[in-house]
Amino acid sequence: MDRKSELKRAYKETPKKMGVYRVLNKQSGRSLLECGRDIEARLNRHMTELRFGSHRNRALQEDWNRLGADAFSFEIVELLKPLDEPDHDPTNDLEALLELTHENEEFAPAKLYNRS
Repeated sequence: MDRKSELKRAYKETPKKMGVYRVLNKQSGRSLLECGRDIEARLNRHMTELRFGSHRNRALQEDWNRLGADAFSFEIVELLKPLDEPDHDPTNDLEALLELTHENEEFAPAKLYNRS
């Protein structure tokens, strides 16, 4: 097996961090709060979309354009421990964790880009 194939295989077999993450506007305190099966990939996607001006959340993109990258942070809020069941779908667990996170006053709807 060549080096490139070996690296791909190793990447696919590496457990991904699952849970709740946010993109925080440090000046206003507003956040984009979401969950995902591969948090690092999702945060990277948000960062890339914001840098290229193509983020799907218009209000977040406008604030990014106005304030600049230094006004934002990308954070993991809560990790979901994966179960040792190979066929387990964590979607419901992730959604439940996101709902629990919404109960925190820090993530009240008025402080979120993606919840009204």
